[in-house]
Amino acid sequence: MKISPAKKRFQTINLVTVFLVFLVILAGGVVRSTGSGMGCPDWPKCFDCLVPPTSVSQIPKDYKARYVAQRSKKNERFARTLDAFGFKDLAQRIRNDKSILVPEEFNAAKTWTEYINRLVGEVTGVFMVLTVVFSFAYARVRKRIVAASIINLLLIVFQAWFGSIVVSTNLVSWTVTVHMLLALAILAIAIYTYHEAVIVNNTDAVQTKSITKFMAYIAIAISILQIALGTEVREAVDMAASRFPGQPREGWVADAGSVFINHRELSILVLVVNVLLYALIRKGFSRHSIQQQLMSFTFLMIMLQIVSGIALSYWGLPPVAQAIHIVLASLVFGAQVYLALNLQKTAKVWGARV
Repeated sequence: MKISPAKKRFQTINLVTVFLVFLVILAGGVVRSTGSGMGCPDWPKCFDCLVPPTSVSQIPKDYKARYVAQRSKKNERFARTLDAFGFKDLAQRIRNDKSILVPEEFNAAKTWTEYINRLVGEVTGVFMVLTVVFSFAYARVRKRIVAASIINLLLIVFQAWFGSIVVSTNLVSWTVTVHMLLALAILAIAIYTYHEAVIVNNTDAVQTKSITKFMAYIAIAISILQIALGTEVREAVDMAASRFPGQPREGWVADAGSVFINHRELSILVLVVNVLLYALIRKGFSRHSIQQQLMSFTFLMIMLQIVSGIALSYWGLPPVAQAIHIVLASLVFGAQVYLALNLQKTAKVWGARV
Protein backbone atom coordinates (compact mmCIF):
# COMPACT_ATOMS: atom_id res chain seq x y z
CA MET A 1 0.00 0.00 0.00
CA LYS A 2 1.31 3.43 -0.97
CA ILE A 3 2.04 5.72 1.94
CA SER A 4 1.97 9.51 2.03
CA PRO A 5 5.19 11.52 1.55
CA ALA A 6 4.95 12.76 5.17
CA LYS A 7 4.80 9.22 6.53
CA LYS A 8 7.60 8.11 4.24
CA ARG A 9 9.67 11.05 5.47
CA PHE A 10 9.07 10.00 9.07
CA GLN A 11 10.17 6.44 8.35
CA THR A 12 13.36 7.65 6.65
CA ILE A 13 14.24 10.06 9.47
CA ASN A 14 13.41 7.44 12.09
CA LEU A 15 15.63 4.89 10.35
CA VAL A 16 18.50 7.40 10.17
CA THR A 17 17.97 8.07 13.89
CA VAL A 18 18.32 4.35 14.65
CA PHE A 19 21.60 4.32 12.70
CA LEU A 20 22.81 7.40 14.57
CA VAL A 21 22.06 5.82 17.95
CA PHE A 22 24.28 2.89 16.96
CA LEU A 23 26.91 5.46 15.93
CA VAL A 24 26.60 7.15 19.33
CA ILE A 25 27.19 3.79 21.02
CA LEU A 26 30.24 3.22 18.81
CA ALA A 27 31.58 6.69 19.61
CA GLY A 28 30.97 6.08 23.31
CA GLY A 29 32.80 2.76 23.04
CA VAL A 30 35.80 4.46 21.44
CA VAL A 31 35.79 7.10 24.20
CA ARG A 32 35.63 4.43 26.87
CA SER A 33 38.28 2.16 25.35
CA THR A 34 40.75 5.02 24.80
CA GLY A 35 40.15 6.56 28.22
CA SER A 36 38.97 9.81 26.65
CA GLY A 37 35.93 10.37 28.85
CA MET A 38 37.60 13.29 30.61
CA GLY A 39 39.06 14.71 27.41
CA CYS A 40 36.69 17.64 27.84
CA PRO A 41 36.50 18.56 31.53
CA ASP A 42 33.42 20.78 31.14
CA TRP A 43 30.05 20.38 29.45
CA PRO A 44 28.42 21.28 27.04
CA LYS A 45 31.49 23.23 25.86
CA CYS A 46 35.00 21.81 25.81
CA PHE A 47 37.54 23.88 27.73
CA ASP A 48 34.96 26.64 27.48
CA CYS A 49 35.24 26.54 23.66
CA LEU A 50 32.82 25.53 20.93
CA VAL A 51 35.81 24.07 19.05
CA PRO A 52 38.28 22.47 21.47
CA PRO A 53 41.98 23.35 21.64
CA THR A 54 44.69 21.33 19.94
CA SER A 55 47.57 22.24 22.26
CA VAL A 56 48.06 23.03 25.93
CA SER A 57 49.10 26.58 25.04
CA GLN A 58 45.50 27.30 24.01
CA ILE A 59 43.97 26.62 27.40
CA PRO A 60 44.10 28.70 30.59
CA LYS A 61 47.01 27.99 32.90
CA ASP A 62 44.64 27.58 35.83
CA TYR A 63 42.30 25.21 33.98
CA LYS A 64 42.80 22.36 36.47
CA ALA A 65 41.74 24.34 39.54
CA ARG A 66 38.96 26.06 37.60
CA TYR A 67 37.30 22.88 36.34
CA VAL A 68 37.80 20.97 39.57
CA ALA A 69 35.92 23.76 41.37
CA GLN A 70 33.12 23.66 38.80
CA ARG A 71 32.95 19.89 39.01
CA SER A 72 32.80 20.01 42.79
CA LYS A 73 29.79 22.36 42.69
CA LYS A 74 27.99 20.23 40.10
CA ASN A 75 28.64 17.05 42.07
CA GLU A 76 27.27 18.65 45.23
CA ARG A 77 24.07 19.60 43.37
CA PHE A 78 23.81 16.04 42.06
CA ALA A 79 24.40 14.65 45.56
CA ARG A 80 21.60 16.84 46.92
CA THR A 81 19.32 15.48 44.21
CA LEU A 82 20.21 11.93 45.24
CA ASP A 83 19.50 12.88 48.87
CA ALA A 84 16.06 14.13 47.86
CA PHE A 85 15.25 10.78 46.23
CA GLY A 86 16.45 8.80 49.22
CA PHE A 87 19.85 7.66 47.89
CA LYS A 88 21.74 9.12 50.82
CA ASP A 89 24.50 6.50 50.92
CA LEU A 90 25.21 7.00 47.22
CA ALA A 91 25.22 10.77 47.65
CA GLN A 92 27.68 10.49 50.52
CA ARG A 93 29.98 8.26 48.48
CA ILE A 94 30.12 10.90 45.76
CA ARG A 95 30.89 13.60 48.31
CA ASN A 96 33.66 11.50 49.87
CA ASP A 97 35.24 10.26 46.64
CA LYS A 98 38.36 12.42 46.38
CA SER A 99 39.41 10.80 43.11
CA ILE A 100 36.59 12.72 41.43
CA LEU A 101 38.46 15.94 42.11
CA VAL A 102 41.77 14.77 40.62
CA PRO A 103 42.23 16.79 37.41
CA GLU A 104 43.18 15.19 34.10
CA GLU A 105 46.23 16.26 32.14
CA PHE A 106 45.44 17.84 28.78
CA ASN A 107 45.67 15.42 25.88
CA ALA A 108 44.65 16.71 22.45
CA ALA A 109 43.82 13.26 21.05
CA LYS A 110 41.55 12.43 23.97
CA THR A 111 39.96 15.87 23.86
CA TRP A 112 39.01 15.53 20.21
CA THR A 113 37.85 11.93 20.69
CA GLU A 114 35.41 13.07 23.37
CA TYR A 115 34.44 16.13 21.33
CA ILE A 116 33.55 14.00 18.28
CA ASN A 117 31.52 11.76 20.57
CA ARG A 118 29.55 14.81 21.70
CA LEU A 119 29.05 16.00 18.11
CA VAL A 120 27.58 12.63 17.13
CA GLY A 121 25.26 12.86 20.13
CA GLU A 122 24.16 16.36 19.16
CA VAL A 123 23.38 15.31 15.57
CA THR A 124 21.37 12.40 16.96
CA GLY A 125 19.46 14.86 19.15
CA VAL A 126 18.58 16.96 16.09
CA PHE A 127 17.21 13.90 14.32
CA MET A 128 15.25 13.00 17.44
CA VAL A 129 13.59 16.41 17.23
CA LEU A 130 12.83 15.83 13.52
CA THR A 131 11.41 12.42 14.38
CA VAL A 132 8.96 14.05 16.81
CA VAL A 133 8.00 16.72 14.27
CA PHE A 134 7.27 14.26 11.48
CA SER A 135 5.66 11.68 13.79
CA PHE A 136 2.52 13.81 13.74
CA ALA A 137 1.84 12.40 10.28
CA TYR A 138 0.62 9.36 12.24
CA ALA A 139 -1.36 11.31 14.84
CA ARG A 140 -4.73 10.11 13.55
CA VAL A 141 -3.91 6.50 12.78
CA ARG A 142 -1.29 5.58 15.42
CA LYS A 143 -0.98 8.02 18.33
CA ARG A 144 1.50 5.74 20.07
CA ILE A 145 4.12 6.66 17.46
CA VAL A 146 3.82 10.32 18.43
CA ALA A 147 3.84 9.54 22.15
CA ALA A 148 6.86 7.22 21.92
CA SER A 149 8.78 9.73 19.78
CA ILE A 150 8.20 12.47 22.37
CA ILE A 151 9.25 10.14 25.20
CA ASN A 152 12.42 9.27 23.30
CA LEU A 153 13.26 12.93 22.79
CA LEU A 154 12.86 13.53 26.53
CA LEU A 155 15.05 10.50 27.20
CA ILE A 156 17.85 11.73 24.99
CA VAL A 157 17.69 15.15 26.69
CA PHE A 158 17.98 13.36 30.03
CA GLN A 159 20.81 11.25 28.59
CA ALA A 160 22.67 14.40 27.57
CA TRP A 161 22.28 15.83 31.07
CA PHE A 162 23.32 12.53 32.62
CA GLY A 163 26.33 12.52 30.30
CA SER A 164 27.43 15.72 31.98
CA ILE A 165 27.12 13.94 35.34
CA VAL A 166 29.21 11.06 34.01
CA VAL A 167 31.91 13.56 33.09
CA SER A 168 31.54 15.55 36.30
CA THR A 169 31.87 12.50 38.53
CA ASN A 170 34.96 11.45 36.58
CA LEU A 171 33.33 8.33 35.17
CA VAL A 172 32.18 6.93 38.51
CA SER A 173 31.45 3.28 37.80
CA TRP A 174 27.69 3.05 38.22
CA THR A 175 27.06 6.16 36.12
CA VAL A 176 28.69 4.50 33.10
CA THR A 177 26.38 1.49 33.41
CA VAL A 178 23.28 3.67 33.71
CA HIS A 179 24.45 5.73 30.74
CA MET A 180 24.72 2.57 28.62
CA LEU A 181 21.32 1.22 29.70
CA LEU A 182 19.71 4.56 28.82
CA ALA A 183 21.28 4.31 25.36
CA LEU A 184 19.70 0.87 24.93
CA ALA A 185 16.31 2.23 25.99
CA ILE A 186 16.59 5.05 23.43
CA LEU A 187 17.59 2.54 20.75
CA ALA A 188 14.66 0.23 21.58
CA ILE A 189 12.11 3.04 21.41
CA ALA A 190 13.50 4.30 18.09
CA ILE A 191 13.23 0.78 16.66
CA TYR A 192 9.70 0.49 18.07
CA THR A 193 8.46 3.70 16.42
CA TYR A 194 9.97 2.64 13.09
CA HIS A 195 8.31 -0.77 13.30
CA GLU A 196 4.95 0.74 14.21
CA ALA A 197 5.16 3.07 11.22
CA VAL A 198 6.03 0.20 8.87
CA ILE A 199 3.21 -2.14 9.95
CA VAL A 200 0.51 0.48 10.52
CA ASN A 201 -1.21 -0.35 7.20
CA ASN A 202 -0.71 -4.13 7.47
CA THR A 203 -4.12 -5.34 8.58
CA ASP A 204 -3.56 -8.93 7.40
CA ALA A 205 -1.41 -10.28 10.20
CA VAL A 206 -0.70 -13.69 11.68
CA GLN A 207 -0.18 -14.75 15.26
CA THR A 208 3.13 -16.19 16.39
CA LYS A 209 3.24 -19.00 18.93
CA SER A 210 3.53 -17.77 22.49
CA ILE A 211 6.62 -19.88 23.19
CA THR A 212 8.48 -18.16 20.34
CA LYS A 213 7.58 -14.69 21.59
CA PHE A 214 8.44 -15.67 25.15
CA MET A 215 11.87 -16.96 24.07
CA ALA A 216 12.48 -13.75 22.12
CA TYR A 217 11.86 -11.62 25.21
CA ILE A 218 14.05 -13.93 27.31
CA ALA A 219 16.83 -13.39 24.76
CA ILE A 220 16.43 -9.61 25.07
CA ALA A 221 16.48 -9.74 28.88
CA ILE A 222 19.66 -11.84 28.91
CA SER A 223 21.33 -9.49 26.41
CA ILE A 224 20.55 -6.49 28.64
CA LEU A 225 22.00 -8.34 31.65
CA GLN A 226 25.06 -9.32 29.64
CA ILE A 227 25.66 -5.75 28.50
CA ALA A 228 25.27 -4.47 32.07
CA LEU A 229 27.76 -7.08 33.29
CA GLY A 230 30.07 -6.06 30.45
CA THR A 231 30.11 -2.46 31.66
CA GLU A 232 30.86 -3.73 35.18
CA VAL A 233 33.76 -5.78 33.79
CA ARG A 234 35.11 -2.66 32.16
CA GLU A 235 34.74 -0.77 35.44
CA ALA A 236 36.59 -3.54 37.30
CA VAL A 237 39.35 -3.46 34.69
CA ASP A 238 39.64 0.31 35.08
CA MET A 239 39.97 -0.10 38.85
CA ALA A 240 42.68 -2.73 38.36
CA ALA A 241 44.50 -0.42 35.97
CA SER A 242 44.43 2.42 38.51
CA ARG A 243 45.61 0.17 41.37
CA PHE A 244 48.41 -1.43 39.36
CA PRO A 245 49.50 1.17 36.78
CA GLY A 246 52.69 -0.72 35.88
CA GLN A 247 50.96 -4.06 35.39
CA PRO A 248 50.65 -5.49 31.84
CA ARG A 249 47.17 -5.08 30.35
CA GLU A 250 46.72 -8.87 30.35
CA GLY A 251 46.79 -8.80 34.16
CA TRP A 252 43.87 -6.37 34.40
CA VAL A 253 41.42 -9.05 33.25
CA ALA A 254 42.65 -11.45 35.92
CA ASP A 255 42.14 -8.75 38.53
CA ALA A 256 38.57 -8.08 37.41
CA GLY A 257 37.43 -10.96 39.61
CA SER A 258 34.06 -12.74 39.64
CA VAL A 259 32.26 -10.17 37.49
CA PHE A 260 34.43 -11.19 34.52
CA ILE A 261 33.71 -14.88 35.17
CA ASN A 262 29.97 -14.16 35.37
CA HIS A 263 30.10 -12.19 32.14
CA ARG A 264 31.98 -14.98 30.37
CA GLU A 265 29.68 -17.75 31.64
CA LEU A 266 26.53 -15.80 30.80
CA SER A 267 27.69 -15.71 27.18
CA ILE A 268 27.05 -19.46 27.08
CA LEU A 269 23.45 -18.88 28.15
CA VAL A 270 23.12 -16.15 25.51
CA LEU A 271 24.22 -18.62 22.86
CA VAL A 272 21.94 -21.44 24.09
CA VAL A 273 18.83 -19.23 24.28
CA ASN A 274 19.44 -17.87 20.79
CA VAL A 275 19.96 -21.38 19.40
CA LEU A 276 16.58 -22.40 20.82
CA LEU A 277 14.98 -19.24 19.45
CA TYR A 278 16.51 -19.90 16.04
CA ALA A 279 15.01 -23.39 16.02
CA LEU A 280 11.57 -21.97 16.78
CA ILE A 281 11.95 -19.29 14.10
CA ARG A 282 13.00 -21.82 11.47
CA LYS A 283 10.01 -23.98 12.32
CA GLY A 284 7.51 -21.13 12.15
CA PHE A 285 8.77 -18.93 9.31
CA SER A 286 10.05 -19.36 5.78
CA ARG A 287 13.71 -18.98 4.91
CA HIS A 288 13.25 -15.57 3.29
CA SER A 289 11.12 -14.10 6.06
CA ILE A 290 12.30 -11.06 7.96
CA GLN A 291 12.24 -13.17 11.12
CA GLN A 292 14.80 -15.65 9.78
CA GLN A 293 16.90 -12.84 8.33
CA LEU A 294 16.98 -11.08 11.70
CA MET A 295 17.84 -14.31 13.46
CA SER A 296 20.67 -15.04 11.03
CA PHE A 297 22.02 -11.52 11.53
CA THR A 298 21.79 -11.92 15.30
CA PHE A 299 23.77 -15.15 15.17
CA LEU A 300 26.45 -13.59 13.02
CA MET A 301 26.79 -10.71 15.50
CA ILE A 302 26.93 -13.12 18.46
CA MET A 303 29.71 -15.14 16.81
CA LEU A 304 31.69 -11.97 16.07
CA GLN A 305 31.09 -10.81 19.63
CA ILE A 306 32.51 -14.06 20.98
CA VAL A 307 35.60 -13.57 18.81
CA SER A 308 36.05 -9.99 20.05
CA GLY A 309 35.54 -11.21 23.63
CA ILE A 310 38.32 -13.77 23.17
CA ALA A 311 40.54 -11.00 21.79
CA LEU A 312 39.81 -8.88 24.85
CA SER A 313 40.53 -11.73 27.26
CA TYR A 314 43.74 -13.05 25.78
CA TRP A 315 45.26 -10.22 23.73
CA GLY A 316 45.59 -7.57 26.41
CA LEU A 317 42.34 -5.65 26.00
CA PRO A 318 43.08 -3.95 22.65
CA PRO A 319 41.05 -0.71 22.46
CA VAL A 320 39.72 -1.54 18.98
CA ALA A 321 38.28 -4.83 20.25
CA GLN A 322 36.67 -3.03 23.19
CA ALA A 323 34.78 -0.64 20.91
CA ILE A 324 33.81 -3.43 18.51
CA HIS A 325 32.61 -5.61 21.40
CA ILE A 326 30.10 -3.05 22.71
CA VAL A 327 28.85 -2.16 19.21
CA LEU A 328 28.26 -5.83 18.41
CA ALA A 329 26.37 -6.19 21.69
CA SER A 330 24.13 -3.25 20.77
CA LEU A 331 23.56 -4.69 17.28
CA VAL A 332 22.49 -8.00 18.83
CA PHE A 333 20.13 -6.15 21.16
CA GLY A 334 18.68 -4.03 18.34
CA ALA A 335 18.08 -7.05 16.11
CA GLN A 336 16.45 -8.91 18.99
CA VAL A 337 14.12 -6.00 19.71
CA TYR A 338 13.08 -5.72 16.06
CA LEU A 339 12.58 -9.48 15.91
CA ALA A 340 10.37 -9.45 19.01
CA LEU A 341 8.27 -6.66 17.51
CA ASN A 342 7.84 -8.62 14.29
CA LEU A 343 6.85 -11.69 16.26
CA GLN A 344 4.25 -9.64 18.10
CA LYS A 345 2.64 -8.44 14.88
CA THR A 346 3.81 -9.48 11.45
CA ALA A 347 2.25 -9.42 7.99
CA LYS A 348 1.76 -12.54 5.91
CA VAL A 349 3.71 -11.00 3.08
CA TRP A 350 6.80 -11.12 5.32
CA GLY A 351 6.88 -14.90 5.17
CA ALA A 352 5.13 -16.44 8.16
CA ARG A 353 4.08 -20.05 7.76
CA VAL A 354 0.36 -20.40 8.42
